[in-house]
Amino acid sequence: MPVYSMTGYASTLARTPAQTPEKPEDEAALSVEIRSVNGRFLDLGFKLPEELRGTEPALREMLTGALKRGKVELRMLTRSTVETTWPSPQPKALTELAWLQAQVQAQMPQARALSVQEVLQWCSRGQTTTVTDDAALQTARQCLKALLESREREGEKLVAILTDRTQRLRVLAAQAEPLVPAVVQKQQARFLQRWQEALASADGVAGAAGAAGGGIPPQALQERALQEAATYAIRIDVAEELSRLMAHLDEIDRLLAQGGELGKRLDFLIQELHREANTLGSKSAALELTGISVEMKVLIEQMREQVQNIE
Repeated sequence: MPVYSMTGYASTLARTPAQTPEKPEDEAALSVEIRSVNGRFLDLGFKLPEELRGTEPALREMLTGALKRGKVELRMLTRSTVETTWPSPQPKALTELAWLQAQVQAQMPQARALSVQEVLQWCSRGQTTTVTDDAALQTARQCLKALLESREREGEKLVAILTDRTQRLRVLAAQAEPLVPAVVQKQQARFLQRWQEALASADGVAGAAGAAGGGIPPQALQERALQEAATYAIRIDVAEELSRLMAHLDEIDRLLAQGGELGKRLDFLIQELHREANTLGSKSAALELTGISVEMKVLIEQMREQVQNIE
């Protein structure tokens, strides 16, 4: 299944038979635009001409069946094709307008006569264009199909971006994995050395090993030091975090290959990736691991921005 972006735009212009009072052979130009941006839920908005208000329920059902998430606005505009040429006022309309003007001027002699532009505007008011509901719905279906194609193209780009980021995260994880045992061993040895230095310093101040250890045998102190070193090594070991991070990357790649409605699941996995990268940075005992953690968080943040646009 394809992966759809929530961002898209499509417009369709159709010429359909119009129902005009005086020229039924005229055509009407119907323009349909659909815009969509990212959103947590499906939020539909309509801007329709008065004569097409009755199509809103059918349009809503049409969009709900095809789209799952996003803020979507559908706009329809209608106009007669004769509007692109000079108006053709009918003699009957001119006669009625002249009679009305005479009646007004009879009561109000100071009223000025209508200009040619005003006459044309008043005569064209009666030439309303009405597009049938079926024609409007058919044009909307064509526009919706174009919108889905646009969102699919955007989705392909998002998949390419996310796949690139997961590959780069795998490279960083592979760089960090061999560093972990050496870092743990190095920090463990440093901990034991400082422990022994602390004991030696205490022995020098007290003047005797027994006084410094409070009567604790040196062998017991050594065992305590090894236990503390082991505890510290476990605390700074990030092998588990790297394993979970790789598991999350595998799941993201699987979802991207599967397609469909996966935006919310990807958003959850991105949060888990960020948590593992944060833990890696907080537990890091080496500058190399800290740098890798920072680069990981930059890539994960870039992924988060892209995932917000996936349906």
